[in-house]
Amino acid sequence: MEIIKIIGIGLIALVIIVILRQYRPEFAIYVSLIAGILILFMIMDKFSGIIELLKNLSNKTNINNQFLTILLKITGLAFLTEFAISICKDSGESAIATKIDLGGKVLIIGMSIPIISSLLELIIKVLS
Repeated sequence: MEIIKIIGIGLIALVIIVILRQYRPEFAIYVSLIAGILILFMIMDKFSGIIELLKNLSNKTNINNQFLTILLKITGLAFLTEFAISICKDSGESAIATKIDLGGKVLIIGMSIPIISSLLELIIKVLS
């Protein structure tokens, strides 16, 4: 089970961070960053499988691939933003984390405009 490995990496990193914060607190952020990157690499394989499944379903149902691409980009942006926010909060920089969060939300809204526009056009056609 992958989740056992992910939890294991997280707990090992947590123990190392707790110990490091007592003696060398400046290195704790590096352990957190390395653990996060390891976990991201572990889930990339699963994520690529999900992307392939969604592409296959999109092709079978004749859904516009542009919308699928946008949704995948938005999902990736949300994951990366959350990762960056967590790193900032771990290092005690909650002000920067808040700004990254705001920037990520604005970018997600901006990227979703074509989907929202298409949905509104569809609603207008149905109502007309």
